[in-house]
Amino acid sequence: MEILHFASGSTPTALADTTQIPEDGLVWVDFCRDEAEHWECWAEPLIGVPIEPQHVEDSHNASHPSFFDGTPDYDMLLFQGLGPRDKPFPLETRTAAFFLFDRVLITIRAPDNVSLGLARKKMLEGRGKPPDSVLKIAHAILDTMVDRFLKIREPLDAYFTELQDELLDPSNKTDDWRTLLAGRRMVRKLEWLSENQMEALDGWRRGTRLDWSANEEVRMRDLNEHVDRLLDHARDQERDIEAAVQLHFSSVTHQTNKIIQTLTVLSAIFFPLTLITGIYGMNFQNMPELQWHYGYFFALGLLVLIGGGLLYAFKRRGFF
Repeated sequence: MEILHFASGSTPTALADTTQIPEDGLVWVDFCRDEAEHWECWAEPLIGVPIEPQHVEDSHNASHPSFFDGTPDYDMLLFQGLGPRDKPFPLETRTAAFFLFDRVLITIRAPDNVSLGLARKKMLEGRGKPPDSVLKIAHAILDTMVDRFLKIREPLDAYFTELQDELLDPSNKTDDWRTLLAGRRMVRKLEWLSENQMEALDGWRRGTRLDWSANEEVRMRDLNEHVDRLLDHARDQERDIEAAVQLHFSSVTHQTNKIIQTLTVLSAIFFPLTLITGIYGMNFQNMPELQWHYGYFFALGLLVLIGGGLLYAFKRRGFF
């Protein structure tokens, strides 16, 4: 557990004493989920507010989707952020729980949650204006979480562009469409995650017990727009992937049709030749041509003439 104290207009300080919270200013209490099995037993006596058991259970769920709920005493926001890696593959997520009281913010996070560590470091270094409400502290953390998602858009674009180029390259003999479909599943997960984030933020805006100032309203709309941009990007990527897969299968179908066309032409050429050789392969006694001195050469010439004529005719018509 770590406690940051935000005195009025000054840089926050980390408190060593975790048995109490200051009586003035704002306080951010950050719990690591692995060490916060009964965090509510610490919080309830100090804050003087009962915490719903279901909310406590939700805060321990590391994979809970983004969600908002509230009581007359506090707001609870569950927000699913990016995992410890800044790369999109594999797409790992970590859910952080936010409990917003009048002047105390309690967060419950995974041990490897990078976003909250970055936000805490930024605040301790004094970067940015000191927050004057728990809502602004929460916004600073959420903004860091969303910005990490926005940063994976460029590597995501580069990865899928490379896959699509390889898939549609005629000289490429590998078949990567299954990898592309796996990527589409990942993009759909990102789309679903963004939709849940937007629903949670919208539910928080409509159901909060806190009085939001005009400045805080602008900040939250800006945060919502960032999530919306991520959602639009995921949808665009999904459309591009589906188009690439369809083009790939259309190309494969075209190549198959060309092969079948070539085989059909060859069959059409050899059909009359097979008919002639079949006729003269019959074992009837009275076949006058069999006694003809030049019959063999005539049959060969007839086969060459018919085969060459058909080959020339098909080539003139552009069948191959």
